[in-house]
Amino acid sequence: MTKFFLLRPTAARIRHLPARYATAALAAITACGLSVQAAQADQITVFAAASLKDAMDVAARDFEAESGHDLTISYAGSSSLARQISQGAPADLFISANVTWMDVLQDDGQILPETRVDLLANTLVLIAPTDATPPTVNEVKDLAGYLNGRRLAMGLVNAVPAGIYGKAALEDLGQWDALAPLVAQADNVRAALALVALGEAPLGIVYGSDAQAEPKVQVAMTFDPAGHAPIRYPAAVIKGQNEAPATELLNWLQQDAAKQIFFDHGFSALDGS
Repeated sequence: MTKFFLLRPTAARIRHLPARYATAALAAITACGLSVQAAQADQITVFAAASLKDAMDVAARDFEAESGHDLTISYAGSSSLARQISQGAPADLFISANVTWMDVLQDDGQILPETRVDLLANTLVLIAPTDATPPTVNEVKDLAGYLNGRRLAMGLVNAVPAGIYGKAALEDLGQWDALAPLVAQADNVRAALALVALGEAPLGIVYGSDAQAEPKVQVAMTFDPAGHAPIRYPAAVIKGQNEAPATELLNWLQQDAAKQIFFDHGFSALDGS
C-alpha cells in the first residue's frame, strides 16, 4: 500500500524562502493546523432531562473548552426524549431523570448497555411562590383543603419522572385521591416550576434542584424519600451514533469537577450526600 506523508516545512526553512513563497508556506501551515483541529472536533448531541438544564449548561461550556467538541443539548421530559430516540432521533447521549425510561431504551437495544451509569440523585419538594405564605405543617397534612379548589402543578403523573415520583409521594401520604382532581399536569418538571413561579398555581411538586434554580419559589416541604422510588439520573451512550465522543463526554461527567457543578446546582451524590 502506498503511503503519503506531508512534510511540514520548519520555521528555519521558511526563513530561507523568497518572501512570496514564505507567505504561501505559512498560509499552508495555518490551514493544515486548522483542518487537523476541525477533524479532531466532534458534534455531540445530548438529550437530557429538563431538570438538568442549568447545571448541564455550565458543564457543557466547561467540556467544550477542555475537549474542543461542540455540544447540542435538547431538554425535555425524559419520556418525550426516550420516545424520540426510539423513533430515530439523532441523539448521541441520553440522560434520564429516572431508570424506567432508560430501561425502555435498553430493552429496545437503543443504548450501549456497558456505558450505562447512574450519575446523580435528587430530592422531591413541595414549592410555593416566594411572595406567598406557604402551608403550615398542619396544612401540609391536608393539601386539598389548603388549595380549596386551586391547582397543584406537577409533571405528567404517568410519564414525566417528577410527576411519577410526586404521585407516589402523595399516595404514601394518603392524599392522592383528594388531590388528583386539582393537579395541573405539565409536559416536564420545568413547566410545572414555571406555573408556580408565575403565580398561576399556588403549589407545585418539583425537584430540589429546580427549586434552587428559581428565585421566585420557596420550598414548603421536602418529601420523605422513603415515600417514592429513589430519584436517579441514569446516562448512556446511544448505539450507532457518535459513540466515541459521546463516551468521552460521559466519562467526563463522572469526574469530580463535573459532579461538583451539579452539586452546586442542588443535585446530590448517589449516596445521598
